[in-house]
Amino acid sequence: MEKREFSPWKWQDERSYVQAVEVKNVQATLYISGQAAVHADGTSSNADMKSQLEEAITNLEQVINHAGYDPKNIVRLTIYTTSTEELWPNFPILQEWIAKHGIKQATTLMEVKTLFETLKVELEATVVK
Repeated sequence: MEKREFSPWKWQDERSYVQAVEVKNVQATLYISGQAAVHADGTSSNADMKSQLEEAITNLEQVINHAGYDPKNIVRLTIYTTSTEELWPNFPILQEWIAKHGIKQATTLMEVKTLFETLKVELEATVVK
């Protein structure tokens, strides 16, 4: 697999993403449903944004690893949140996880009216190998 990132500017670097990702000679692509703070028994978390973001990241990584992929090969990450105001103070948690894995992904962040039940943040990803 060949992967190249493109960003004509530098400002997005502080936000931990790139403007575009090109992937060639892909063996396989994994499209991951939105991962949120849903516990192993299927119940939704009613915790604060920080705790929900941490659990959503853990769940995303678990799905990636279970499928035999590597988080570093995330090429697209969509973030849904019910409150960007609550998410921003906790965003460094996601940025540290991205840096830890050396991920260079295209990202979209959307504030939505609601997510399922009591959920506050959901992470949807595309991973290649």
